[in-house]
Amino acid sequence: MGLGYDVGVRLGAAAMKRRVGIYLRVSTDGQTTENQRRELEAVAARSGWEVVDFYEDAGISGSNGREKRPGLDRLLKDATARRINVIAAWSVDRLGRSLQHLVELLNELQALHCNLYLHQQAIDTTTPSGKAMFQMCGVFAEFERAMIVERVNSGLARAKAKGVKLGRGNKKDGERSADEERWGMSRAELEKRIRRLHKGGTGILKIGKALGIGTGTVQRVLTEQPRPFDVGVAEAALASQ
Repeated sequence: MGLGYDVGVRLGAAAMKRRVGIYLRVSTDGQTTENQRRELEAVAARSGWEVVDFYEDAGISGSNGREKRPGLDRLLKDATARRINVIAAWSVDRLGRSLQHLVELLNELQALHCNLYLHQQAIDTTTPSGKAMFQMCGVFAEFERAMIVERVNSGLARAKAKGVKLGRGNKKDGERSADEERWGMSRAELEKRIRRLHKGGTGILKIGKALGIGTGTVQRVLTEQPRPFDVGVAEAALASQ
């Protein structure tokens, strides 16, 4: 084993270097992120990770989307730019309040080959057990979504049987929905473009960016999952139960 082997080992070690972005969040201005910062810095030091930067959202609720959380937005942009390849957070609820949102976030990180470390839940996707744990979370999120869809569909059928008129009611033929106005195209055209781009080798993140839509919408079209139901329709259906 000569010089070539040693160089290969060193290059391999460099390629595996973990560059971590530490995400900190508290819901109110009266709270502090100092304890989160200290603990996560210690974890990074013990793990031999290089701390690239800290990304903080102070006094911001986890129910807010990415557009209202500048720290999270900057964190994900740095992950996209491959500036970091591990995201560390104090707890799963620091990243979001919804299981489905968290799974969508994980899917986005997986597409970027970026790992996730959650201190309180002892989840580390740099390890096989951590990856398995989050795959199970994905299974439960899918089950939750399927149960909601099944319940709404049952409610729709029951409401229809009772003669309840469902839908917005004032949309004329040929008129675009609010979503279609935002997309600048019909739903059918959007789905066609998503599939065409994906077939051409474009990744989920790039498709979302090119069309100005979320990765969840892209994934839903590509996996042929049921479309999100209209809130008004869902409320009417569930009210009839």
